[in-house]
Amino acid sequence: MGVELTLIHWIYVAFIIGIIAFMVMRRDTSLICIIGIFTIAVLATNNLTSSISGVFNSFIYAISELLPTILIISIIVSMSKVLTDTGINDIMVAPFTKLMKTPTLSFWTIGIIMMVTSWFFWPSPAVALIGAVLLPVAIRVGLPALGAAVAMNLFGHGIALSGDFIIQAAPKLTGDAAGIPVGDVISASIPLVITMGLVTTIIAFWFLKRDMKANKLAINTDMTHINTSTPNQTLLSNSQKRWFAFLIPLLFALDVVAMFVLNLQGGDATALIGGTAIFILILLTMLAHRNKGLEKTTQYLIDGFQFGFKVFGPVIPIAAFFYLGDAGFTKIIGEYLPQASHGIVNDLGSALASTVPLTKEIAAVTLTIVGGITGLDGSGFSGISLAGSVAHLFSESLSSGIATLTALGQIAAIWVGGGTIIPWALIPVAAICNVDPFELARRNIIPVGIGLLVTTIVAMFLI
Repeated sequence: MGVELTLIHWIYVAFIIGIIAFMVMRRDTSLICIIGIFTIAVLATNNLTSSISGVFNSFIYAISELLPTILIISIIVSMSKVLTDTGINDIMVAPFTKLMKTPTLSFWTIGIIMMVTSWFFWPSPAVALIGAVLLPVAIRVGLPALGAAVAMNLFGHGIALSGDFIIQAAPKLTGDAAGIPVGDVISASIPLVITMGLVTTIIAFWFLKRDMKANKLAINTDMTHINTSTPNQTLLSNSQKRWFAFLIPLLFALDVVAMFVLNLQGGDATALIGGTAIFILILLTMLAHRNKGLEKTTQYLIDGFQFGFKVFGPVIPIAAFFYLGDAGFTKIIGEYLPQASHGIVNDLGSALASTVPLTKEIAAVTLTIVGGITGLDGSGFSGISLAGSVAHLFSESLSSGIATLTALGQIAAIWVGGGTIIPWALIPVAAICNVDPFELARRNIIPVGIGLLVTTIVAMFLI
């Protein structure tokens, strides 16, 4: 059901292993990614000039794919800065301080709110909303920014996105590929999503508390882009601050209503949040700075964009490499893969699925591995159709378990590629929390790995 693997496929695998090894050694991976892009381009084209151009084109492609995320992060940071400068932020977060009084309460509160919000609108817009409002509170009560990032990441891009119970985009893709109704995928995924979520978040929290106790994590993480500026008490009166502290959450709440009523998802939902943040930024800046409002508006935007591109800069080469594993190969290098190829990572997953002997246990392990492999390009959705197809193939031999296998492959693909352990996919959360995406990925690897192992074992008994 796959294509014959070529040298390009194996070189891609070799560089992935190298990238993972560099990450484990806490070394930067940008150079190895650039070398990987160039090497694959040379093998594909046999043309030095085209290969050199391919490296640059891969950067352009990665930036174009990441640009919506860069923009929303930059704009939210710009808005957060003016909220901080005017002192409105202090009033806005005051109600949450009653609920988030300890690091433990902060971790679980941020996680659960992130999960519920992500069920309805997906994690990207949820990250922008929750990070800007709840993160400063969590930092003040002693939760490290990295801990907040872990909570937002695992509950949003992990639990909520892998189940996708409300929007149902993921189970629709996997269900169609497996030839079963969406409802069957959702029903089968519920015990697996619960298992994966509980195991992963509890282990991650245990590691977090252990490292906090050993003083291995800095509590006072640099949050200058959100909450550490000294408010200028003369910019707005106290009544104006209170009024805006009420108005701004109301505007974002109306955004949430609009998303629900107009069925806005993903990029459309993110755009609505970003546009609202821009108008809030303009309104507050013009009112607070008056005659200097025009210049200050530009300055706030510059500050936000500087932060956004500074954070995303190291990730662009990594994203460029992993995009080669999917549709990006054709757009960056050209039509050099076999005609039947569905992308490097999908070919690798298909090859694995077609070569393993089959029992219930091996089928479950294989679906987890196939899902994980297809997630290596950093897009949890790019390979889940393959997971559904493999589940359909296996279920014909086993005569059972198609829904469970489909759900398992979906969960593995999204937890790996949807934004919990692939560094460039972690950027939205890492940027809002101002933490290193590679450090966040390292912290997630063990909890997610254990979670996938336990979930796979549970799936064996459900097939």
